[in-house]
Amino acid sequence: MLNVQFLFLVTVLGAVICTLVAAGEKSKYDKLIRFEGGSFRLGTDDKDARDGEGPSRMVTVKSFEIDQYSVTNEQFRKFVRDTKYKSEAEKFGWSFVLEPFVSEKVKASIKESVQGAPWWLPVKGAYWRLPYGSGSSIKDMMHYPAVHISWNDATAYCKWAKKRLPTEAEWEFAARGGLKGKTYPWGDKYETKRMNIWQGEFPETNTKEDGYHGSCPVDAFKPQNDKGMYNMIGNVWEWTSDLFRDEAGGGKDKKYVLRGGSYLDTVDGGKNHIARVTTRMGNTPDSGSDNLGFRCARKASKTRSKIEL
Repeated sequence: MLNVQFLFLVTVLGAVICTLVAAGEKSKYDKLIRFEGGSFRLGTDDKDARDGEGPSRMVTVKSFEIDQYSVTNEQFRKFVRDTKYKSEAEKFGWSFVLEPFVSEKVKASIKESVQGAPWWLPVKGAYWRLPYGSGSSIKDMMHYPAVHISWNDATAYCKWAKKRLPTEAEWEFAARGGLKGKTYPWGDKYETKRMNIWQGEFPETNTKEDGYHGSCPVDAFKPQNDKGMYNMIGNVWEWTSDLFRDEAGGGKDKKYVLRGGSYLDTVDGGKNHIARVTTRMGNTPDSGSDNLGFRCARKASKTRSKIEL
């Protein structure tokens, strides 16, 4: 009888240890990259600057750490399972999905679209777990960025992860990766296989020269700069902690800055935004769509000497 009880206790203890180990497991997607504080020129003086990209100005950031990758569906699912969090898209009961990814059955039930941007459709039931609405799934997209994420959702996740959203200056400092005044994180020359953006006539045709139509895994391409940062430009927009203001003042509604552009932006910005290191826009904190995601940051653990960019 004693041996049976002993074996039972060993089994229970083993299960508890395995559970604790699994809960504390870290994957490559949890990695942060450290940046030493320094001063650099934020923004651009290009004539085609928009949404407050210009004029450029000198800013200083303190040392910080930032996620190497956008937050994935797998990571966001862990957060939801742990906290029972309900995203704003779930609460609203709908979110915006780009028209090509909406099934004909779902399209038939939609009676409205966004004025001036009819390719955005309000899809009932779309949220991070069902990115394209009813019938879709993240089953084979665990390492894709979590989307339909509002600023409020992103902030809640960061708090759970004991991090925070990056400031706009931190985000651009990390994207530039030490390069001064370049168009892209890797330099001035456009390279097809470095980021996920739209090629072809938007919104009718995407020639998919980069290999993707819609979002892609967070590690789909090699790092965009020498610091090891992935998908800072293209794929999905990323929230920052800064309030949005531009030459028009940002409008009446409170908005926060999004950086990086997404899979539907282009090299020349002919239809949407220009995909480059200074690209920015603003949106309300409860907004979500299938191209809105985020990554987290935190204060660096130690202070070292500053660098000048």
